[in-house]
Amino acid sequence: MTYRLSYDDGLPVSVKKWRNEDIPRTELFATEQEALKRARQLVGDGDHRTVVLHDNSGNTLGGIRLLLKLGMFAE
Repeated sequence: MTYRLSYDDGLPVSVKKWRNEDIPRTELFATEQEALKRARQLVGDGDHRTVVLHDNSGNTLGGIRLLLKLGMFAE
Protein backbone atom coordinates (compact mmCIF):
# COMPACT_ATOMS: atom_id res chain seq x y z
CA MET A 1 0.00 0.00 0.00
CA THR A 2 1.22 3.50 -0.77
CA TYR A 3 0.94 6.31 1.76
CA ARG A 4 0.81 9.90 0.57
CA LEU A 5 1.76 12.76 2.85
CA SER A 6 0.58 16.23 1.82
CA TYR A 7 1.63 19.41 3.56
CA ASP A 8 1.90 23.12 2.96
CA ASP A 9 5.33 24.62 2.43
CA GLY A 10 5.05 27.02 5.38
CA LEU A 11 5.28 30.15 3.25
CA PRO A 12 3.07 33.11 4.11
CA VAL A 13 0.02 33.61 1.89
CA SER A 14 1.47 36.86 0.48
CA VAL A 15 4.55 35.03 -0.84
CA LYS A 16 2.37 32.28 -2.35
CA LYS A 17 0.31 34.89 -4.19
CA TRP A 18 3.48 36.59 -5.42
CA ARG A 19 4.80 33.24 -6.68
CA ASN A 20 1.33 32.38 -8.02
CA GLU A 21 1.59 29.08 -6.19
CA ASP A 22 -0.76 27.36 -3.78
CA ILE A 23 0.18 23.73 -4.36
CA PRO A 24 0.86 21.60 -1.30
CA ARG A 25 3.97 19.44 -1.19
CA THR A 26 3.44 15.70 -1.53
CA GLU A 27 5.68 12.78 -0.59
CA LEU A 28 5.01 9.06 -1.15
CA PHE A 29 5.97 6.26 1.25
CA ALA A 30 5.81 2.47 0.96
CA THR A 31 4.94 1.89 4.64
CA GLU A 32 2.76 3.55 7.23
CA GLN A 33 5.70 3.69 9.63
CA GLU A 34 7.80 5.73 7.18
CA ALA A 35 4.91 8.09 6.48
CA LEU A 36 4.17 8.61 10.18
CA LYS A 37 7.85 9.24 10.92
CA ARG A 38 7.93 11.99 8.27
CA ALA A 39 4.61 13.42 9.50
CA ARG A 40 6.04 13.60 13.03
CA GLN A 41 9.04 15.56 11.67
CA LEU A 42 6.80 18.01 9.82
CA VAL A 43 4.44 18.55 12.77
CA GLY A 44 7.38 18.83 15.17
CA ASP A 45 9.07 21.49 13.03
CA GLY A 46 6.05 23.74 13.50
CA ASP A 47 6.61 25.36 10.10
CA HIS A 48 3.67 23.61 8.41
CA ARG A 49 0.08 24.54 9.16
CA THR A 50 -1.38 21.57 7.30
CA VAL A 51 -0.14 17.97 7.36
CA VAL A 52 -2.43 15.22 6.00
CA LEU A 53 -1.74 11.50 5.55
CA HIS A 54 -3.68 9.50 2.91
CA ASP A 55 -3.65 5.78 2.14
CA ASN A 56 -4.90 3.85 -0.90
CA SER A 57 -8.12 2.76 0.80
CA GLY A 58 -9.36 6.33 1.10
CA ASN A 59 -8.50 6.86 4.76
CA THR A 60 -7.24 10.32 5.63
CA LEU A 61 -5.59 11.42 8.84
CA GLY A 62 -5.21 15.11 9.56
CA GLY A 63 -5.51 17.59 12.39
CA ILE A 64 -6.34 16.10 15.79
CA ARG A 65 -6.69 12.55 14.43
CA LEU A 66 -3.15 12.68 13.03
CA LEU A 67 -1.78 14.13 16.27
CA LEU A 68 -3.43 11.32 18.22
CA LYS A 69 -1.96 8.70 15.85
CA LEU A 70 1.47 10.27 16.31
CA GLY A 71 1.05 10.29 20.08
CA MET A 72 1.11 14.09 20.21
CA PHE A 73 -1.51 16.00 22.16
CA ALA A 74 -2.26 19.70 21.77
CA GLU A 75 -2.44 21.23 25.22
